[in-house]
Amino acid sequence: MKIVTFEKAGQTAAGYLDGDQIVVCAEGPDASNAVQALIATGAAGVRAWSEVAGPRAAIADVRLLAPIPEPRRNIFCVGKNYYAHAAEFHSSGFDSSGKEEVPSAPIIFTKATTSVVGPDATVLGSLDPTGSVDYEGELGVVIGTQTFQVGKDAAYDHVFGYVIINDVTSRELQRFHSQWLIGKSIDTFCPMGPWIATADEIGDVAGMELVTRINGEIRQQARVSDLIFDIPTLIETMSRTMTLLPGDIIATGTPVGVGLGFEPPKFLAEGDQMSISITGLGELNNKIG
Repeated sequence: MKIVTFEKAGQTAAGYLDGDQIVVCAEGPDASNAVQALIATGAAGVRAWSEVAGPRAAIADVRLLAPIPEPRRNIFCVGKNYYAHAAEFHSSGFDSSGKEEVPSAPIIFTKATTSVVGPDATVLGSLDPTGSVDYEGELGVVIGTQTFQVGKDAAYDHVFGYVIINDVTSRELQRFHSQWLIGKSIDTFCPMGPWIATADEIGDVAGMELVTRINGEIRQQARVSDLIFDIPTLIETMSRTMTLLPGDIIATGTPVGVGLGFEPPKFLAEGDQMSISITGLGELNNKIG
């Protein structure tokens, strides 16, 4: 099932895709939290939604929002999790994460929930006073059940689905503060969408391909199998000492090809168009404003 949250005629609703239409499963004041609530009910909730007969809305007639417009917690993110990107970032002069080029353990940080926006939303690069806005196409993993001290062999049992994330970053703020929260949590700097695909929709997770285009030019292209620390390892590592909750999102890292890796860096400017596609997850498009 491909699950969406959207707005039509000023009203928020949620449902799932059926061809070029959306089967509406939740409407009204609480619809912005409907997907979060669905995730908490697990397979039973998904079955209940699949049995909804209508009403319907044409995708062309609505404005898609982030599938979870207001996550309950910060987005968990993984730094330097593709080999070639780890090298490009380590040598860029912006890496304050330590002396290792390739990390020996996952580097985890977060992005504030207030940075989340949906497909086609404008990313306010103007909020970055340093003019060093960069893109990072990433696969997001949506946790489906409460997860504590779960081993790699059972990790996928705790995954609800997958979504595209763009971990937009102010590189100078990232470097200046010697940590990553501020430079990555600027309002609008976490585009997400266009939908969450439930785990059963994705056959070979490792074979999923990510492609990032800036103004139509391919900048990033990699498979999930290229991750340094794979999804089961990330879930095992994080849940070893902390509880992951239904609806938590893990952005698994970005491949080589970000703007800071060029000489000189190719940071984003007003009007630039970002497009990220991942196998089975559609395409996430956003413009810099």
